[in-house]
Order: sequence, then structure tokens, then C-alpha cells
Amino acid sequence: MAGRPGSSRRAFEPPGPDSAVYVISVAAELSGLHPQTLRTYERMGLIMPSRTGGGGRRYTHRDVELLREISDLTSAGIGIEGVRRILDLENRITALVQRNEELQAELGATREALRQVAAARRTDVPANKLPVLRQPPSDPGQPGQSVVVWRRGR
Repeated sequence: MAGRPGSSRRAFEPPGPDSAVYVISVAAELSGLHPQTLRTYERMGLIMPSRTGGGGRRYTHRDVELLREISDLTSAGIGIEGVRRILDLENRITALVQRNEELQAELGATREALRQVAAARRTDVPANKLPVLRQPPSDPGQPGQSVVVWRRGR
């Protein structure tokens, strides 16, 4: 059917890392673990595969990578509670690194706005023409904040 005018053939796009596409047997094979081990890890809360309408488990590429990491840690002699703690700390580090990057960007924007304010003061720009400092959009669900800079009249 390829090549016919009007055919709607699309190029193959591999699934993204968060697409739940692997059944338990495939995820077990890709991770080098037994399917029963995957079920045990799910009961322990180490992994949370998606479920189909019929209740079948579906794993993502990220899930398979996590299973490999768990397998490496347990093979190195680390107990399940140790693995749980390591994974928790890794998640916290990732969140802190992301937050640090956000704060660095916010600091850079604030410094630039303050430079503009200082430059405007040097050139005696009227107060109503000064730039307004605004915080970059925050995550939904978090209260917004803003910084206002004004100049006293002389």
C-alpha cells in the first residue's frame, strides 16, 4: 500500500521513555529479572507500572531502567530497604538540582532587572518608566510572588 496516492502511511516513531508499552514478560527480559520479581517489587512499592483496562501491567522504558538499577544494587549486596533509601535520595537530588537551576535562572533575571533599574537611576528616568521585576512563572499550585521596585520622589 505504500506509495499509492492518498495513502496515510506514517513513519515509525519509537515509543517515548514514558510510554507504557512493555508487558511484564518483556520488561522482565529487558531488565534481566524474573516476572515474579517484578511483581514483588511492585508490591514493595519500588516500581509502579501502568495498568490496562483489563488489569495487565505495562512498563515504560524508564521502568525497565529503574529495574536494572535495582538489580545492580541488589547484586552488589544492598538490601531492599537500602535500595529504597538510595532511590529516594537519588530522586531528592534530582529535585534539588532542578530547583537550584530554577533559582539560578530567577537570580539571573533579578540581577538583570536590578542592573536596568540602576542604569535608569543614573540617567534619571521617571519612576513610572522603571522596569517592573517579576518572578518567572511558578509551578501550578504554588502561590505566586512578585517583587516591586519603586523610586522615592525627591
